[in-house]
Amino acid sequence: MKQTIIGVCPSKSNCYKIITLGKHASLAKTPAMKAYEDNFYIQCGYYRDKMIKGYFELHIDVYYPSERSDLDNSLKCVLDCLQRIKAIPNDNKCVKIVARKFKDQNNPRIEFEITAA
Repeated sequence: MKQTIIGVCPSKSNCYKIITLGKHASLAKTPAMKAYEDNFYIQCGYYRDKMIKGYFELHIDVYYPSERSDLDNSLKCVLDCLQRIKAIPNDNKCVKIVARKFKDQNNPRIEFEITAA
């Protein structure tokens, strides 16, 4: 089943900021990353709580508003979102990713499907 998530998929490398907790540095999610995770949860009705067991493949098309974004940085973000919504228990079970990058200035989104490996 193909699932579509509307919105700009953020780059994992730009979604964390360094914060100080006491005397220790830590990473915190940016507001943009938190907002994307929340939107992903709301929009991803089909895969939410599926807890797909075993090895899987991710087939994904990422539509960016410009050509500047890196495809590989978005993949980790999507895998983290899939864990957060309990579609998968752990992204280490992903054995294959088929990813394509497109430009759609007016309708940035991701379209993906998870299949058993």
